[in-house]
Amino acid sequence: MDDLDKFLNKQLENPEFAEEWERSKPEYEVMRLLVEARSEMGMSQSELARRTGIKQPNISRLERGACSPTLDTLAALAQGLGKEMRISFV
Repeated sequence: MDDLDKFLNKQLENPEFAEEWERSKPEYEVMRLLVEARSEMGMSQSELARRTGIKQPNISRLERGACSPTLDTLAALAQGLGKEMRISFV
């Protein structure tokens, strides 16, 4: 477990933080998956921008969680990453 996980686990002991974390979980998951997929491919934000037609600053904002992507944007990102987008309700 790294320091970030330890810090997060400590913060999750606070009920208000835990409630907000749970509410925001889908957004964090999208950010994590985007960064992870891009990194695994050794692809820069600029390269992903070129492949998708999405401007690099917009990709940066998505990865930082500064904005929320539309389904069309997520589909374009998935295609640019050579991935398939799946949405599920579990």
